[in-house]
Amino acid sequence: MDEKLSKDIIAAVDAGFDDQVKLTADLTAFPSLRGAEATAQDFMAEQYRRRDLKVDRWQIDVDDIKHLPGFSPVAVSYDNAINVVGVHRPKEIKGRSLILNGHIDVVPTGPLDLWTHPPFAPRVENGWLYGRGSGDMKAGLIAGLAAFDALDRLGYRPAADVYLQSVVEEECTGNGALACLQRGYRADAAIIPEPAENGLDIAQLGVMWFQVRVRGRPTHVGHAGRGVNAIESCFPIVAALHKLEAEWNANRHELWGDHPHPVNFVLSRIEGGDWTSSVPAWCTFDMRISFYPGQSLDSVRSAVERTVREAARNDGFLANNPPEVVYHGFQAEPYILAGADAPRAVLEQAHQLAFGETLETRAITATTDARFFGLYAGIPALVYGPAAEDYHGFDERVNLDSVRKVTRSIALFMAEWCGLE
Repeated sequence: MDEKLSKDIIAAVDAGFDDQVKLTADLTAFPSLRGAEATAQDFMAEQYRRRDLKVDRWQIDVDDIKHLPGFSPVAVSYDNAINVVGVHRPKEIKGRSLILNGHIDVVPTGPLDLWTHPPFAPRVENGWLYGRGSGDMKAGLIAGLAAFDALDRLGYRPAADVYLQSVVEEECTGNGALACLQRGYRADAAIIPEPAENGLDIAQLGVMWFQVRVRGRPTHVGHAGRGVNAIESCFPIVAALHKLEAEWNANRHELWGDHPHPVNFVLSRIEGGDWTSSVPAWCTFDMRISFYPGQSLDSVRSAVERTVREAARNDGFLANNPPEVVYHGFQAEPYILAGADAPRAVLEQAHQLAFGETLETRAITATTDARFFGLYAGIPALVYGPAAEDYHGFDERVNLDSVRKVTRSIALFMAEWCGLE
């Protein structure tokens, strides 16, 4: 890349950074929890319109995507499941096309009294922007837009198609990104600015959600021995699943060889019973598990079902009233970045210019929407984004110096990858 141009792009990002932080804070203020993302998506659509991008805003229809590879089953309404894409078309295509993908949905806050400040009242303090969704991943979503702005500030636009995607459902299914593929959006590369600690995520685990539904025999607690407690019957099943987790961690994939505990089986929700003075007749628990490349969705489901079945056989009641395993939410295959030599080389150069250091890589223990592009569309997807802390926890925050430098990288990447006009 031309040295003067690269310096100009970096300066242009820095010149607009105060506005970028304000825009990120404004977006973070929207409580875009699952099913409540529409107003935040209106905000993103307006930002795209202001930049003379063609705006595509649509409601996801499950019937359009449920037959596609990568689809995850849902049990909630999609009435407010809205995707927004801002489309840039060049006057003449001279470079390579690019998707800048980010998700607008955020996870629940948990008890508000455990936050230092309200989660949707973003604030800047000591170089960090606080608020639910600030790190995961509204700072990254706005970074792609700010990179586009930086080029525009210099009088340039990309000389290739660029699709700025703001999607829903990343935190639970990934069906928002899948809907973008179903709608026909394709490019030569994708960047997903998830909170990647200023590095490049080269591999991610598979993730699966499921429920186990257990029945019991109700009776008055005064005669508890005559009943079967469905809640307590869950405990041996959970223990058996954690034993499976330990086995998978003991035989880990080479990419996670140095990680102390890559596979996590998390008992995330449990509910059961109807009355405090009755032995509970039912209990349902939810679990999120992860697994390695090389393990198929079918093989993981078989292992889960076998584990639950064998645990139930040790219980006289459950042996004849077996628990039911129900799948909903993530049915996400593992993904390893491949076929990405060209965009990766451009990103490495951009990162070196933006940060003054070599780009580091890592294998992560979560999943991202990168799998849709890489596994189902042949699009190399680079998960590359800023440093953030406590996302999915209390007092979530994103480091602003990191955001600034990542934005520089994305702008430099876009200039080199797409060309300029």
